[in-house]
Amino acid sequence: MKIISYTLMFSVLILLITSRVEGNNNEVEEEESCKETYGFLPCTSTALGNSFLIVVYGYMMFSGATYLSNGCELLLEILGPGVIGGSLLPVIASLPEGIIILATGLNGSIATAQEHLSIGVGLLAGSAVMTLTLIWGTCVLIGKCDLDCYRARDETDTKGFNLVDSGVATDIWTSYAARIMTLSIIPLFIVQLQKHLHSSSGRNLAVLIALIMSILMLISYCLYQIFQPWVQARRLDYVKHKRVMTGFLKHLKQHALGRLCNHDGSPNMDVLAKVYEAIDQDGDGALSEGELKAFVIGMHLEGMSVGTDDIVHKVLQEFDTERRDGKIDFDEFKNGISKLLSGFVKRDRAPHESTDNIKYIDAVDEEAEKEHFLLGDFWEEGEKIENTKLTTIKAILLLVAGAIITAAIAHPLIDVVENFSDATTIPSFFISFLVLPLIINSGGAFQVIYFASKKKRRSASLAFCELYAEVTKNNLVSLSTFLALVYVRGLTWDFSSEVLIIFLVCFIMGNLASFRTIFPLWTAILAYALYPFSLVIVYVLNNFLGWQ
Repeated sequence: MKIISYTLMFSVLILLITSRVEGNNNEVEEEESCKETYGFLPCTSTALGNSFLIVVYGYMMFSGATYLSNGCELLLEILGPGVIGGSLLPVIASLPEGIIILATGLNGSIATAQEHLSIGVGLLAGSAVMTLTLIWGTCVLIGKCDLDCYRARDETDTKGFNLVDSGVATDIWTSYAARIMTLSIIPLFIVQLQKHLHSSSGRNLAVLIALIMSILMLISYCLYQIFQPWVQARRLDYVKHKRVMTGFLKHLKQHALGRLCNHDGSPNMDVLAKVYEAIDQDGDGALSEGELKAFVIGMHLEGMSVGTDDIVHKVLQEFDTERRDGKIDFDEFKNGISKLLSGFVKRDRAPHESTDNIKYIDAVDEEAEKEHFLLGDFWEEGEKIENTKLTTIKAILLLVAGAIITAAIAHPLIDVVENFSDATTIPSFFISFLVLPLIINSGGAFQVIYFASKKKRRSASLAFCELYAEVTKNNLVSLSTFLALVYVRGLTWDFSSEVLIIFLVCFIMGNLASFRTIFPLWTAILAYALYPFSLVIVYVLNNFLGWQ
């Protein structure tokens, strides 16, 4: 990596010297063709020279983005998903795109800013579209495993490129992340309404409403990031408790000589008394922890690692509701069984005789197992930081270095893209759409694809969650910056077609991922097809339907 950095710096130095020599030989002509950024950075009017500069400045911007990302990760390991980790760090991680968009709108006069703004919207659209199409599809292709019902077999890939029976599976929290991403396009929908407004005040009002909505949704997203770990832990704990209760009832039914409840739903006292006496080994009229442990020791919960002590604790928590003495008397036992069975009746509106059937209890237990599986009980605690002070200093230095690099390189990168557009007559939007997201987000893309390549549901869930979070932050942070520039500087909004493709791609992929956890290979083909489709949409709307 250092060799590459030195090579690029040396190349910039050579180009700088060359530019100076050419400027001395033909100073008047060079002044008319390009302008040096900051008065000393090299510039050129040729397509090849600007291509080289895009690579150089792009690599510097990539380095700055990498520093910011690494700094955020270190701070997140130290602080955890609290107020700072959940609210501030996601915003900091989106700084590169935001700084570039900010530089496009603050660069020079209003006319110049209006001209450069297409670069910012190209980056905004390109980042979202590339993430949800090319990177998303690659994760499915690289991480594919054999699919079986509602799950994928980890590290098992024997079905090749079967479009239906091969793919990836994620947990339910990944679907929730996709739903949040879909909601983040609401400001895009609002700002699109200004196209149908004919007065300038009406268009400004639409931009302002979209800006306010975007900021409010960003705040809401940060709050969600703060409380989401707590919500996830509570939901998982509830499902674990539910699985233990259904498993306990199933285990109890297997040891009962008869029905647990009568046809009218009342407890079958004779059967319950016999089961209770069988568990109550010392005959003192109360089930102790030791007696419960002896009874549940053969109880097995598929796909759930829970000890006997945990099962006993949850059973006591459910049944010992009157005296709270750590024991279960017969009345508590009877009421607890009746409560569990009546819960099935209320939930499924099933007759009492059905809920007492072992097949029905098996079905309920299987449903609880599926719910537990989809929640993904596989999150591991990260490694503890040994030297917290030193790591904090390193994280802050990385953040500062990343912020300085991205802020310094944003302006010259925009100028180079504009110069390349002039030299090739390619609209600057398409250049920023195709090139800038590839350069800036390549580090994160490789990391996400690497996670998916492990061919495990846990890794796939992490990868796709990161993709949806990235698009959500892009839609809210970058769009808020973009709308603020348009409103404050009084710029003209003529990017309806560009914003439309963000809306369409996020809507299609968001709805696809919001209500399913299995993604066969055919979904990757759909994602790949959306990338060229989005470019065609912009070209047709701008050049044939007069949207711009």
